[in-house]
Amino acid sequence: MYTVKVNEQFEYKIEDQQGVISVNGDPVILDIAAVADGKFHVLHENKSYNVELVDADPLTKQQTIKVNGTLYHLDIADQYDSLLKQLGMDAALAAKVHEVKAPMPGLVLKIVAAEGDEVKKGDNLIILEAMKMENMIKSPADGKIKHIPVAQGDKIEKNTVLIQFH
Repeated sequence: MYTVKVNEQFEYKIEDQQGVISVNGDPVILDIAAVADGKFHVLHENKSYNVELVDADPLTKQQTIKVNGTLYHLDIADQYDSLLKQLGMDAALAAKVHEVKAPMPGLVLKIVAAEGDEVKKGDNLIILEAMKMENMIKSPADGKIKHIPVAQGDKIEKNTVLIQFH
């Protein structure tokens, strides 16, 4: 069973049991033919629809489709997504990083990034010296740097906030 929210207004429960699709408990008969990659022709109750997959994000399970020229934004969740949300472990929120903390005590040798920078996952942020070794602190996710509360030459403790993201 899937819950599909359309344009953040309408919500539908969709089930596919042995090839029979039902929407909110009512069976729906669709004739679907792939026309091209990401493009489909759909017949439903003697009406013709041209459907195109415009964008799909597998991480957040969001899709944008175009039906006869009109765009629709879909938020899709299965029973596992619902369970994770009930447990407070929403997958989309888990990917959001708010700050980077020091993994060990040390000395801030160099700050590579600057406030306001857009960084990608894996980008270099800060060089931290610990036990006479230089350690590159990298960005754990994509984001925009809001604030850097440390300065070059600062001696820091483990779990000191090094970078804050928007």
